[in-house]
Amino acid sequence: MANTETTLKEALASIEGATGAALVDYTSGMALGTIGGSKSFDLTVAAAGNTDVVRAKLRTMEHLGLKGQIEDILITLSDQFHLIRLLTGRGGNGLFLYLVLDAKRANLAMARHQLKKIEEDLEV
Repeated sequence: MANTETTLKEALASIEGATGAALVDYTSGMALGTIGGSKSFDLTVAAAGNTDVVRAKLRTMEHLGLKGQIEDILITLSDQFHLIRLLTGRGGNGLFLYLVLDAKRANLAMARHQLKKIEEDLEV
């Protein structure tokens, strides 16, 4: 079991092409921890903005009567991938891991696989 800081460091170090990671509470929009990013890419602002994406998808699923759970939400930009993974176990309800990847260096399938493993070890 790893704490938030350790988990985010592991994500940045172990996922090829990762440039930033955050643990986010989508009920409040607050980042509970961040690592990486840059002066031109504020992870706290991105995390807060992505709470709107999660909330919108959850509302849409509710309106459609969809019963499944969201595993990942992927946003592809010309030079980045943004991966949002909703947490499901051990008190993770209402939280998501947010990962920013350099599209030129990242292997998206491996990043998803590794993020799932990191989620399993996260202690919230």
